Amino acid sequence: MVTDLLTVYYRPPFGKLVGMSNYCQILGLILLSGASSLFGQGQTGEPDVIVFANGDKLAGHFVKSTGAAVTFKSDMLGDVTVDWSKVKELHTSARVAVLRKGVKLRKHDDPGTIPQGTLAMENQNLVLAQPGAQPAQSIPVGDSAMIIDQPGFEKAVTHKPGLFQDWAGTVTLGSSLVAATQDSESLTGAISLVRAEPGENWLEPRNRTSINFTSSYAEITQPATPTVKTSIYHGDLERDEYFSPRLFVFGQAAFDHNVSQGLEIEQSYGGGVGVSLLEQTNQSLDLKFSVDYVRQQFEMWPNQSLIGSWFAEHYRRKFKRGITVDQRLNAAPAWNRTRDYSAAFNTVVTLPVYKRLGASTGVIDSFLNDPPPGFRKNSFQFTLGATYSLR
Repeated sequence: MVTDLLTVYYRPPFGKLVGMSNYCQILGLILLSGASSLFGQGQTGEPDVIVFANGDKLAGHFVKSTGAAVTFKSDMLGDVTVDWSKVKELHTSARVAVLRKGVKLRKHDDPGTIPQGTLAMENQNLVLAQPGAQPAQSIPVGDSAMIIDQPGFEKAVTHKPGLFQDWAGTVTLGSSLVAATQDSESLTGAISLVRAEPGENWLEPRNRTSINFTSSYAEITQPATPTVKTSIYHGDLERDEYFSPRLFVFGQAAFDHNVSQGLEIEQSYGGGVGVSLLEQTNQSLDLKFSVDYVRQQFEMWPNQSLIGSWFAEHYRRKFKRGITVDQRLNAAPAWNRTRDYSAAFNTVVTLPVYKRLGASTGVIDSFLNDPPPGFRKNSFQFTLGATYSLR
């Protein structure tokens, strides 16, 4: 009975009887084929088109715009960066956000105040089409500082990194080995990490955390002669909190060990204020002042507790072809024992070699005005090593 009810036949105009179950299978295949066709069309979409001033056209996809140039990705040519002055028209389906010159989004600002929409460019004017019947926004190309895709804009505004996210920096390692009448070996290393939030320069800075560590160890041995060792370590941690685009307060801790100056361990803890005098894409300059407590422990000299200050500057510069220079200078007078002042200077130059690998060379000079008897005031290091960039 059940079989008779389910087996319903349909006689087509021509041909033999076919079971309804077979027709369901055929209909399913037709619907699946149509859905796949429609889905494929939706995924493909129309390419963006850029029209140059001489009439040439290039199809591809809009990537971004920074200042006076636009970056366009073509399947044949890859990423192409062109001055806006050489572009006559741009037609895209990309939804973007346009940052005007001199505008930086603050922490509690409404992201909706930033012009957003589907991008087009005609007659040196950016046109942002709005959904529905809302009127389009027009912005002169010369007034825009940056154009970024809307998903990237929204992610940057709402991003809250975890403890181990968004760190940038370098890891450097160098060594030497000599086997002769005198056997010597040396090992140098450095770790420099920094995390600035937010990471985009069109958002006002909120905070910055930096961690640095350098080490230098060497040993020279010779028969019937005492072994000579050199051991120098430095580590520091700093946290900056910005209360304006240029001014910030910070807390810091630093640790030093230098056998060459008779210093077993120096601990420094303090805090102060800083100012970012220069903050550009390719260079930056910070000046800092702090009040610190310093505890010094020597090998053969009474330990000391100092109250002092820390005057420092930090300059960073990026050159063409990825060459970078990182330079630091600080002076630390002690107010309760004016003879016990110190200073430090270091500069590192990094040259890219292959992808994230590079070569670095640098100098580190530390000065201790009142070391134990028999030790020099100055300690100078020259370093050379291989560097790996984290980002």
